[in-house]
Amino acid sequence: MSRGSFVFTPMALRSLEHDKDMLERDKYKKEIASRHLCSYVLKRTALDRAPLRSSIALPPVVCQDVVIQNALYIGDLKAMQHLFPRGSTANLIIEPQGGDMRWVNEGEGLWSLTYEQELTTPLHITAGRGFADCLKLLLQRGANVDLAPGGSTALHESCDNCQAECTKLLLIHGANANAVSEDGLMPLHFCTSPESLECAKYLIQYGAAINGRSLDEVDTPLHVAAKNGLPDHVELYLRYGAAVDRQNDEGLTPLNAACSQPQEVQDLERYFKVCQMLLEAGAVVHTMDQDRRTPLHLSCKNVNPDIVDLLLAKGACVNKMDYGGEAPLHNILKVVCYKVSHHPERIVRALLNHGSIRVWPGALPVVLKHCSVSPPTIEVLLNTYSQLKVTDTWVESVSAEVFQEHKGFYESIFSLALTPRSLQHLVRSTLRSFLEGRVHKVVPKLDLPTFIKNYLLLEFRGYIH
Repeated sequence: MSRGSFVFTPMALRSLEHDKDMLERDKYKKEIASRHLCSYVLKRTALDRAPLRSSIALPPVVCQDVVIQNALYIGDLKAMQHLFPRGSTANLIIEPQGGDMRWVNEGEGLWSLTYEQELTTPLHITAGRGFADCLKLLLQRGANVDLAPGGSTALHESCDNCQAECTKLLLIHGANANAVSEDGLMPLHFCTSPESLECAKYLIQYGAAINGRSLDEVDTPLHVAAKNGLPDHVELYLRYGAAVDRQNDEGLTPLNAACSQPQEVQDLERYFKVCQMLLEAGAVVHTMDQDRRTPLHLSCKNVNPDIVDLLLAKGACVNKMDYGGEAPLHNILKVVCYKVSHHPERIVRALLNHGSIRVWPGALPVVLKHCSVSPPTIEVLLNTYSQLKVTDTWVESVSAEVFQEHKGFYESIFSLALTPRSLQHLVRSTLRSFLEGRVHKVVPKLDLPTFIKNYLLLEFRGYIH
């Protein structure tokens, strides 16, 4: 062995062989991509193409060229005119580089961590990003408008991203308005935000099924609009004949679906408008889902006072029990501590004025513990009892922090351990017991001063007497 020479170990030789294989494989991929690029850019007979898609469907080719991908993703129309000259085809399948890592089973118990590739097309990329001019060019170059290598069409993509102009272009060029994605959804099911309204209008104009069902949940577009609190969509669908009381696989009608959704304070008005429209269109307030929950159960759980008032005005039953044996009042009391900003006391008051069953007196300390952060809720609830047996357990149920924050209110409750309820309250209790579930109807008609009517209807005063 000469001086300065190096002996390769077997392991080093295997590593070099592996590197060589990887380089050859990469070189082969580049050659294939180059051939594909030449086939759709340089080698096609220049035919006069109609503005709409060609009747001759060319088979798509896989494109991994990063130059083309970059032009598509940034919407570079000038570059695309160069890359897709007249006579070329834009009927491509794009395999983006990178993606999310996932474990892949390679057989015999072997797994490897590899990048998950999601196939797409130039139409998907441009339609989803709102590059209408680029999309139009691709359609003129014969791109297959209904190609769905990743499980959904470009039309699904444009609707999902609220790109109305691109949606219209695709429909003009023959996109199927009722195409079903691999998840069983039609384009109308992708219209889930206020900004997607124009897309929904175009879809209906081009024949989208107004009562088309999703594959898994059997939702109609009206279910989707109701779940997402979209009053403009609901109005549109109802105008075109959407079935107002059709149930999905969970037994939810659009009204039930709207009431079942968790709602932030800023969402309450939107969902109220949706329910109002559905009820005006004839939605039934008594329809139960598979757990025997009515819209009233669901709206109490999600604490929307305006919807509760609306349902009660339409004749919703306050004492209907679900499969768990719970009435609407139980649903609201369980979530008071999480939804104080939604004014849960309004719902408790409305239910009790409509004749709701009350909490068993022995369970009041438990309710006090979970609802003490909302004194108005506790006030309304306690004012439906003629007598209260206040014990040390009641005092222990209110945390020191809450007590200090609402000291005057809770002192008025705890003082009842030594003092009976006032005569004024006893008269109110007697009258309410006599009227039972008619309090909300009879009291407003009585020839009494307004402040007395409000007192009988459990107006909030900030103390218990």
